[in-house]
Amino acid sequence: LHAVRSIRIGGRELSEAHDHGTSGAASCLQLRGEYLFVAEGRGGFRVYDVASIANKGVSQRIITAPYSPLGHDAHVATTNATCMALPTNQPVAPQRNKGDLMRVTNQEQPFHPIYHYAFIVDAVEGLILVNVDTFADGEPRNNNLTRALTWNDGGILSGARHITVGGHYLYIAADAGLVILDVDDPMKPKVARVVDLPGVRASTLQFRYLFVTDATGLRVVDVTVPEKARVVGAPSAFVGLRDAQRVYVARTFAYVANGRDGLAIIDVEKPESMRLYEMFNAGGALNDAHDVIVASTNASLF
Repeated sequence: LHAVRSIRIGGRELSEAHDHGTSGAASCLQLRGEYLFVAEGRGGFRVYDVASIANKGVSQRIITAPYSPLGHDAHVATTNATCMALPTNQPVAPQRNKGDLMRVTNQEQPFHPIYHYAFIVDAVEGLILVNVDTFADGEPRNNNLTRALTWNDGGILSGARHITVGGHYLYIAADAGLVILDVDDPMKPKVARVVDLPGVRASTLQFRYLFVTDATGLRVVDVTVPEKARVVGAPSAFVGLRDAQRVYVARTFAYVANGRDGLAIIDVEKPESMRLYEMFNAGGALNDAHDVIVASTNASLF
């Protein structure tokens, strides 16, 4: 793991970096509040404390186990954790909105049960759920993670390598294709649909379309009704790329990490009629792109 801050002042650049070794390849990570959630391949699933990442008075900015006489274990061992996802990157605390009295006072609905969990996909074990409420409950005596569920019915998630969460559905790239799971009851996943997409690599969701990469490029899957998901068949709903890896969509553009070709920027204003807008490789410096994210805040996408 590496955290880098770069500031350019008066023609000079001040770079600051902090790192922490992992037990395997850090292939998927998500920041939520003061914690960083990471899938570490053979190292399994781990949560890092990054509350002090910008505090110059702290010597170790990324830490695995803050000292506590009560113990602390923010790690779950798995065979080969390839990716993970949280239902939201907001620091929610589902357990605080319990009881009829609180809901009447706040006029709020209870949280859906998916918000208790981190969803991890493992290439061997399939889907693993871990309850992560401990990182939002303010209680120092229960900072230990355990599996809540391990699921791979009939081996359908063998080779799982990427996961996207949308509503109470999981979109998982696996050897069987794009596997869509309904986790309305997280402890009882149900296969909603399997879309035949050989070699599917990754996906991202925007409104009723799932944008999917495979060995040939970027495709579009209509998931308006997940149980009836279909690959959009129009020829213009496909953009060929030599080495499409992860993809991120922000409004009308899709950004695809395109391996040795750098970054592919694709106009998806009309998802069923996509077009390549621009290829960018920073003058050849960007030649092994595997992931891309557009920075965002609560108030704006950009």
